[in-house]
This record gives sequence, structure tokens and C-alpha cells, in this order.
Amino acid sequence: MTASIRTVAVIGAGTIGASWAALFSAAGRQIRVYDPSPECEAFVRDYLDAAWPALEALRMVAPGGPGPLAFFSSPQEAVEGADFIQESVPERLEIKHAIYRQIEPSLTPDAVVASSASGLLLADMQQGWRDPGRFVLGHPFNPPHLIPLVEVLGNAETSEAALELAEAFYAACKKVTIRLNKEVPGHVANRLQAALWREAINLAVEGVASVSDIDKAVATGPGLRWAVMGPHMLFSLGSGGQGMEGFCERFGDGIQAWWETMGRPGLTPEVRRILADGVKDEEAGRDFAALSAERDRKLVAILKAIGGG
Repeated sequence: MTASIRTVAVIGAGTIGASWAALFSAAGRQIRVYDPSPECEAFVRDYLDAAWPALEALRMVAPGGPGPLAFFSSPQEAVEGADFIQESVPERLEIKHAIYRQIEPSLTPDAVVASSASGLLLADMQQGWRDPGRFVLGHPFNPPHLIPLVEVLGNAETSEAALELAEAFYAACKKVTIRLNKEVPGHVANRLQAALWREAINLAVEGVASVSDIDKAVATGPGLRWAVMGPHMLFSLGSGGQGMEGFCERFGDGIQAWWETMGRPGLTPEVRRILADGVKDEEAGRDFAALSAERDRKLVAILKAIGGG
């Protein structure tokens, strides 16, 4: 089914779009890129150059080598002849609707369009289409060329064949997909990390620990376990062989009590200052490029260790 997808259009080539372009190019597809920025081509090519060592280390590059890239001055030109379109334009409905109206007349009949949107609802984005049947959510985690997860969603207006094709294509690009059965703001993974971040902020605001130490607690504690298995399976394994029911029987009351003490901080100017100052302390003089490179290097090591390369 995915053999027919040879040409992929990337609409919107900021950090997310450029990362998608790197992944699809590594998978040997022909890539057609559109972004209104005059620096688009230079940015994407520089991003691919920086991403390529990690993709090679993870054995993500197809035997035939990288697919060719072409850049276009309009979204209509970029989607012409494309079998799959990954849209990653800014998360404002008016921008997305305008792009959809522009590209819909130029799509091939069987093309699938997937949006990378992390916060917008599919039902709202569908309002930009005359026929939304082949439009799906394909939400990645940053950076898409390294983090395997893609959340896939459709609804009653979506063709099941389009959903299945999107899932199969992502899998062919060595992604891991989950199917959302119900639409909620933020989807699944973003809601999970937002819940953790809310309590991390609360701990910092309450002075329980510094921002740096809270980050350290996640990265060197539960974060390592979560790279291997999800929380339900890990808690089941923490039962001493009694399964999830045994875990809840033993620890449930205590955890319930913790929940009742967790805060609901707001991102007020004071809280933002606390977080910004804490992150500056954690950066320890390293710039954005150095920190990004460190993140990617460590992600590659983790993925290789758990079988990702």
C-alpha cells in the first residue's frame, strides 16, 4: 500500500516541517517543500545536514540514499503530483484554512493530507475543506525525525482508507503510530506532558526544589523508565507480580492522597520569571545549538539501546 507513496509534499518548513522533510528524504521519497519564508531552502538544507548523522546512526536512511528535495514558491505547485502531504503551518485556523483552500484543487484524487497540529481540533480544521475525507491528523513529537510517535486521528467525515494509508506510510518511515478514538484538545501525549509540567511548575513555585533539580528528577528517574514502557505497565511491574489490581490495592490510597495535594498553578508573569530564571541556571552557558545537539545525541543513544537502530 505504501509503495505507491513516492512523492511527499511538506507544507510549512519551520522546525517541525524541516524535521519531517529530513525523515521523508531519509526514507527515499521525493520531497516537495513550500514555505513562504525566503530563507526556507537554506534553513531546510542546513537542518537536513545537521540531522543526517543521527538518521544514519539509527539506520533510518533507505538503501537508495536520500530522496531529492525540490522547493516551490506556492503551496499549489508543491502538492502537484504528491501522494502524501504533511502540513505543518502555524497553528492558527485562518492560516490553515487558507492553505487548505489553496491546495485542495491541486491534489491528486487519492492524496492524503496529514496535519501536524498539536493543539487544534480536527473538526475545526476540517472547516477549511470542501471534502475533508482524505484529511487526517498526523501529530508528531518534536523532533519528528527522531521521536517515533505519531498520533493519528479521523472522525465521521474521514475516510478509513485515508487513516490506514497514513498509518502504513508512517510505519514505512519507521514511525510508531497510535490511533485516537476520540478528539480532545492536545491529543494524548501533549496532555500527558502538560499534566506532568503543571505539577513540575507547582513544585518549583512552592519551593520544594529548584527548576534544575526538578528537571534532573524527571530525566534521571521516571523519564528513563518511560523510555522503555508506559506508566500502566511499569506500575503493574511494580506490584511484585500481583498485576495492576495488586498495585492499586497496595499503593492506590497513597497516590490518591498525593493527587489531592497537587497544585494548579497558572502561567502568570511571576511564574514565567521563575521558570525562565531556572532554565537559564540549567543552561550553564550552553547555547541553543549546543543544547539541541546534546538532546539529539542522547536521543540517538537511547533509541539505539532500546532497538531503534
